[in-house]
Amino acid sequence: MASTVIGSGITVDGDITTDEDVVVQGTVRGRLTARDGVTVESGGIVEADITGGAMNIAGAVTGNLSSSDRVDLQHGAKVVGNVKATRITIADGAQFKGNVDMDL
Repeated sequence: MASTVIGSGITVDGDITTDEDVVVQGTVRGRLTARDGVTVESGGIVEADITGGAMNIAGAVTGNLSSSDRVDLQHGAKVVGNVKATRITIADGAQFKGNVDMDL
């Protein structure tokens, strides 16, 4: 399936809802809801609650993450918020401040 890409020079203020994967290279403020996966690349900034499938975070997120699958915090990720997922991985060099709810 195709991806929705929010490029590095783009700032979105408001709610985003999509049936596709979302790749954030720029900035999102508001709420982000994706039926499929969400990727926040290094340099990407999300100041929003994120709901979706599998999540791969390498950038900065301030907001709650709710995944129907897994959340992977990559090296360099900075996450402030609560995480709800079936699985979570936190790589060396990732920063996380919040609570984890493992929805088994």
